[in-house]
Amino acid sequence: MTKHAVDATGTEMAAAQLKERIYATITMISVVIGLAGSSHVAVLGAAATVTTASVGLWLAALVADQQAHRVMHGALARGRELRVMLFVSSPLLLSALGPLVLIGVSALGAMGLKTALLTAAGVNVATLFAWGCYGGIRMGGGTVFALLGGAIDAAIGTAVAVVKATAGH
Repeated sequence: MTKHAVDATGTEMAAAQLKERIYATITMISVVIGLAGSSHVAVLGAAATVTTASVGLWLAALVADQQAHRVMHGALARGRELRVMLFVSSPLLLSALGPLVLIGVSALGAMGLKTALLTAAGVNVATLFAWGCYGGIRMGGGTVFALLGGAIDAAIGTAVAVVKATAGH
């Protein structure tokens, strides 16, 4: 394999991992907004829901990746292929970290649970904004273009999250 092919594969893996990170961020916004809108949620229930959502997303991604691999290659992914799947899908698990920290802060009495959940949503929206800005900068469009890209990504991500959160209620 040439150096160019190795670089392309590394870039493709990083892009796939970033896609999962952004997807997980949007999904976690919908989870915490849904929890914040519930009148019957407690700290342990919120932590369990955030953890379950994150692990469920991760397992669903692994099942889908493994099934796609079996269909395309006629064999289970093993070794390097399996490690790549685990690497690419890892942000799905990490998406729970911020909300869990804020739920923990709530459990310590530093803020209310609803405030913690809405703060987690706000941090995730800010993350979408930052990725959008960074993408705009990478495209060479300048500051205004980067800020516009960030605002659009944050708005679209928030809209998708709100639709996901309200569709189940």
